[in-house]
Amino acid sequence: MRLQGKVAIVTGAARGLGLGCAERFVAEGAAVALIDVEQTAGETAAARLRAGGGKALFVRCDVGIKREVDAAIAAAIDAFGCIDLLVSNAGINRPADFLDLGEADFDQVIRTNLKSVFLFGQGVARHMVERDIHGSIINMCSTSAILTMPTLAAYAASKGGIAALTNAMALSLAPRNIRVNAIGPGTIITEMTKARLWDDTTTRASIRARTPIGRFGTPADVAGVAVFLASGDSAYVTGQVIYVEGGRIGLNYTMPPAAT
Repeated sequence: MRLQGKVAIVTGAARGLGLGCAERFVAEGAAVALIDVEQTAGETAAARLRAGGGKALFVRCDVGIKREVDAAIAAAIDAFGCIDLLVSNAGINRPADFLDLGEADFDQVIRTNLKSVFLFGQGVARHMVERDIHGSIINMCSTSAILTMPTLAAYAASKGGIAALTNAMALSLAPRNIRVNAIGPGTIITEMTKARLWDDTTTRASIRARTPIGRFGTPADVAGVAVFLASGDSAYVTGQVIYVEGGRIGLNYTMPPAAT
């Protein structure tokens, strides 16, 4: 119960990594406001957490619109009294060859992935400063910030921006006793990943071949790091991107493929 008595906001929490973090935070004793644009899935997730004895609230929010972000933050404060923790996880991807990438798709990815980190981070940090809360902000980055593919220009740009923004936020907020870090997941099995990869055995084998640990990651792998960054165990850690990627970044050769 390392987060007993804490209050957290998790964006993009209706499913996938966000939901995994929300579930783990509740298990560790936190009250959690789940933020997402997908209302049915978000309400279902929050109801399930409450049914299990946890404190959870769902708030529908378009994370790229400031007035909706401000309203979501206010709803979490109204429900739970304050905000100690923020996980900015909301994100989308619009794969396309660079020459074919549309302006609207580029703007949408940057707005959802990067602008939301700024809007929620600033709004929550202002609340923390006002209440003198020694809080923790966790931004969801990606290995795509430093390793990417030709079809992920917008996504890579957004995640590279998150890494840089995390550092700037950490430097600015350190004198206010607010820590800011990021998590950079590799290939994590979520609903979106399954839909894109699971029936393609060649791609699955290729991903395992570039991952020294030899398996895909899970939301629980990411959530465990999020709990560390949210808790007092990381009290002297700020401005860091912790990559959760099974050793891929340090690999300079291809591992033998595992059996399918």
